[in-house]
Amino acid sequence: MSELPLFPLQTVLLPDGLLALRVFEPRYVDMVARCLRGTNRFGVVAIAKGAEVGDATTYDYGTSAEIVDWLEEQGGLLGILAAGRESFRLLATRREHDGLYVGSVEWLESTVSPTLPPAHEPLAALLERLLEPLAMYRGVAARLDDAAWVGGRLAELLPLKLTLKQSLLETRDPLARLERLAALLEPRDGSGSAGS
Repeated sequence: MSELPLFPLQTVLLPDGLLALRVFEPRYVDMVARCLRGTNRFGVVAIAKGAEVGDATTYDYGTSAEIVDWLEEQGGLLGILAAGRESFRLLATRREHDGLYVGSVEWLESTVSPTLPPAHEPLAALLERLLEPLAMYRGVAARLDDAAWVGGRLAELLPLKLTLKQSLLETRDPLARLERLAALLEPRDGSGSAGS
């Protein structure tokens, strides 16, 4: 069991994913400073109820994030790029005097990622198109033959409801996650395609 500062958001982050954040609340600016001076890890957890500013109730599963780049923007905003690392289950949460949430977490065992099955090559092609315009993924070697990497990035990037994204995060088997994504993207009336 470990303690981790938490960043509740209206999104999910999976291991090996990237997340660009603009930080302005003092509690999170302080958290980033402490992370950079220490273990450089914080937890990204999706908000089940509440908002990013103020009180929030989060889901019980999230992903630790490492700050891989940062810059100070105009107006005192702090821009950070975080990379997803290990998945965790939140056991307990407390709130510090400055409003920062801190969680006691249990680290989940890493799963070995299988090679992307040929049947899911259309998902890899869709992901390749989604990644192309994203500046934060330029220079990142796309692992389009890795089932966990493809499923994780699609779960993060596709315009899905947050509850569904969270459910995909909690799906531990990379092939099961791909199966769920493929089923979601199948045309229902025969008039379109998964990529349209």
